[in-house]
Amino acid sequence: MRIPSRELTPEDRELVEFARQIVDANTDGEDGAHTMGAAVRGVDGAMYGGINVYHFTGGPCAELVALGHARASGARELATIVAVGNYGRGPVGPCGRDRQVLFDYHPDIRVVLPTPEGIRSVRIKDLMPLGAVWTVDEGTQRFDPSLFQDPVEDGQP
Repeated sequence: MRIPSRELTPEDRELVEFARQIVDANTDGEDGAHTMGAAVRGVDGAMYGGINVYHFTGGPCAELVALGHARASGARELATIVAVGNYGRGPVGPCGRDRQVLFDYHPDIRVVLPTPEGIRSVRIKDLMPLGAVWTVDEGTQRFDPSLFQDPVEDGQP
C-alpha cells in the first residue's frame, strides 16, 4: 500500500522546530513523564504546543495535549500537527488513539512524520485506511468509501 505524502513546507519545518523546542525545554529524561512535544498549526497560521504526560493509566500523548491547547485558545480548524521525541529523536508518527482522534475531529489535517522518503506530511485520511468515522452526536458511522479517495483524483494536495 502506497501512502501519498508531500515534501515539508517552510511552515511545516517551523512547526517541527516549535515542537522540538517544547520537548527540549520540558523533558525530564528518557524514562520521564515528559518525553514528547507536539505542535499543531491552525488554518490561520497560529501554532499551539503540548507535552505528553506519561502515566501508567495511559496519560495523554503530546498530540492530544496540543489539540486541547489549540481548542482552549479558540482554534477550531487545524492544518498540520507533529510530535517530536526528546534527545533529538525528531518527528514521530502518532499512535493509533491519536490517529483516530485526529481523523474524527480534524479529518483534513496533515501529519508530519517519518516515511520511507524521509520526514514528510501525510493526510490523516491516508493514515487511516478503511477507518471508521466516529462523531459525538451519532457514535460510529457506517463506512464511507468517499472519505478515502486518492488525493490526485479528488484534487486535494
